[in-house]
Formats: sequence, C-alpha cells, structure tokens
Amino acid sequence: MSEANTGGTPPPEPSRVSLPEGYRQGIITAITVLLGFSLAFFKFWTFEAPGEWTARSVAATITIGVAVALQIVALFRSLRLEDNSATEYRKTVTWFVASAVVLLGGLLVTVAVFSASAQPL
Repeated sequence: MSEANTGGTPPPEPSRVSLPEGYRQGIITAITVLLGFSLAFFKFWTFEAPGEWTARSVAATITIGVAVALQIVALFRSLRLEDNSATEYRKTVTWFVASAVVLLGGLLVTVAVFSASAQPL
C-alpha cells in the first residue's frame, strides 16, 4: 500500500469558511431587538391586556412563548465560537427566521383575539 502524501504526514484538514467581519454582530443585534420586542409584548399580553382568557388567547400566549424560546436558542447559537463558521451561521439564521415566523403567527392570533373582544364605538 502506498501513501498519497509523502513523508507520512497527515493531510491538512479542509479549511472552514469563516464569516465576513460584522455578520455575527449583526445577527446578535437582530435577535436581541426581536427578543426585546417579544418579551415586552408578552408582558403586555399576559399581564396588561384587558379581557378574559379564552382558548384563543392561551394559544396566542403559547405561540409567543415558543417564539421567545426559539429566539433564545438562536441567541445562544449566535454567541458560540462555532457560529463563526458559515455552516453554523446558516443554521443560526434558520433558527432566527423560524422564531420570527412563529412570532408572526402568534401576533396574528393576538390581533384576532383582541379585535374580537373590542367594543364597537
């Protein structure tokens, strides 16, 4: 059996593509801004909004809670050293986009609940 690499040294590891400067800072900022909004809205919806709790309002609360959890996972991923790799960064962006889509769904449910409980003028 012959070795393809002369000298018996192991072949170098394939280089990982790292992110351009500023990408990680940008995603961290975006996640924290959306997380801040989500937590503020969650506080309003659970403690300050008028009206009675219904199945739809509980569903909206759970949906927003899931979105917050996904945002925390995305934030955790974005703060890891491994996220400097383009592959890991793409996964983190996927988590973040998923959290935004879930949040949008929860906000649409809250709009429906809030508009149904509003009194006509």
